[in-house]
Amino acid sequence: MEKRNEFRAIIRIAGKDCDGSRRVDHALRVINGVGIALARAVVKAAGIPLNTRLGNLTEDEVARLERILREPSASAVPAWMLNRQRDPETGQTAHLIGPDLTVRVRMDVEKMKRIRSWRGVRHSLGLRVRGQHTKTTGRTGRTMGVSKKKALEAQRQQLREGGGRGGRS
Repeated sequence: MEKRNEFRAIIRIAGKDCDGSRRVDHALRVINGVGIALARAVVKAAGIPLNTRLGNLTEDEVARLERILREPSASAVPAWMLNRQRDPETGQTAHLIGPDLTVRVRMDVEKMKRIRSWRGVRHSLGLRVRGQHTKTTGRTGRTMGVSKKKALEAQRQQLREGGGRGGRS
C-alpha cells in the first residue's frame, strides 16, 4: 500500500480545476461531459472507494482517473454511458470531455444547419429543437403586445391634454 499524499485543495484533471474537499465522484462532475453516473463508473473502474476525498488521492490514483476519463471504453465503463455512440463520421463509440465535446457539438449543429435538416433549420431560427411546445413557453427575447415606451408616451400625451387622473403635475 503506497503512502497517501498530504491533502491538496485543488487538483487539475482533464484541464479543469477540481475541488479537493469534495468526494471523488462529485468532484469529477466539474469536467464538461462527465455526469454523476459516469463519474461513479470511472471511480469504480479505478478501484478507488467512493467516499474518498479527491484531495487525499495520490498522484498515481489521479493519473489513473484521468487515463480512464480519456479512454473509458478501454476500462470497465459500459458503452451505453458514453456520449458519442456510433459517431456518424467514424462509426466508433467514444466519450468526449472538456473542450473536445464543446467543439464537436458546435460542429454537429453547423453541419445540421448546412445540410438544412429539420433540426438545423430550428437551430438557425433560434426555435426549440426537440419537439417542445412553443405556443406559450420559451418567449424570452420576443416582446409582444404594447411596448413600455409607447405606453409611457401615450400616458404623457394624455396628461398634457388634461385628461389625466389628477396625479402629480
